[in-house]
Amino acid sequence: MSFYLLFFRKKNRLPNYFLGLLILMLSIRIGKSVYMVFNEDRVLLYLQIGLSACFLIGVMLYYYIKSQLENSKKVPISWKLHIAGLLCFIVVLGMIYPYEVYPELWRSYSARFIYAVWGIYLVLSGYMIRSSILKIFKKGQAFTTQELWLLLVYTSTLLIFIAYNIGMYRWYITGALTFSFALYGIIFFLLLKKNRAILFQDPPAKYKAKKIETSEADEIVHQLEVIMKEKELFMNPDMKLKDLAKEVQISSHKLSQLLNDNLGKSFNHYINEYRVEKAKALLKEENPYTLEAIGFEAGFSSKSSFYSIFKRITGMTPSEFKE
Repeated sequence: MSFYLLFFRKKNRLPNYFLGLLILMLSIRIGKSVYMVFNEDRVLLYLQIGLSACFLIGVMLYYYIKSQLENSKKVPISWKLHIAGLLCFIVVLGMIYPYEVYPELWRSYSARFIYAVWGIYLVLSGYMIRSSILKIFKKGQAFTTQELWLLLVYTSTLLIFIAYNIGMYRWYITGALTFSFALYGIIFFLLLKKNRAILFQDPPAKYKAKKIETSEADEIVHQLEVIMKEKELFMNPDMKLKDLAKEVQISSHKLSQLLNDNLGKSFNHYINEYRVEKAKALLKEENPYTLEAIGFEAGFSSKSSFYSIFKRITGMTPSEFKE
């Protein structure tokens, strides 16, 4: 119970209510599975409630991710109507065709439809965090805490969905076991105080500004790339955020917001990526420079920072890369 209170406490932001509802719907669905496996004399109404909750898992995931990304403060009317429509549909269906009277209908057509709806919302939810998903396949990409969290919640729900679809024909308890492991992962993630502070509190005032529009962000990112390649500002080891912001003629705050929200990188990580690329180009050339000199030439302030950052981004040391 205390676990659910974490999401429903009054001081929490709106996204946490959707997360609480998502976990509640999953818990009801899992409870139905456990009840079905360990009870031979089953009350069919419990099975109907479990499948009905399953019908709402996808939409709760969808609106949780949407509200988290948009930092929503209240539920729009369109969201309420959407959720109310799905809720009314599954309730009316249960009243007209109760599980006790139409068990075969619920075990076949209704179950398939319910899982299909869940699957559709999984696709829609995945589309919203597609940039974070693509980062998984790109080497050297840094994740923000929010991105890691949303990937964890999304992946957990996806795995439970897959487990139920597989277990439906093989081992039915698979879904419940997957839920348990997913829940352990979520709890472990939340044990870190820093993660809780970021996810369950309003962001500081300086980050409350509306997210930069995609078209404007793309234009600024392109401008940054041109400036960094032509002027090679990263070669200055004392390069600061305000210096780069001045070059693109935007505020330091806006540049920081752009790097964090749109690129998922800190200023230091963004600059170090260019330094590493410069170092890699120098390492490929035939030149008399030592490894240490190459690091300084690329903009690193010390040999140790050059080695550690180079290995973190490329997965190998400068000497290994040169060989």
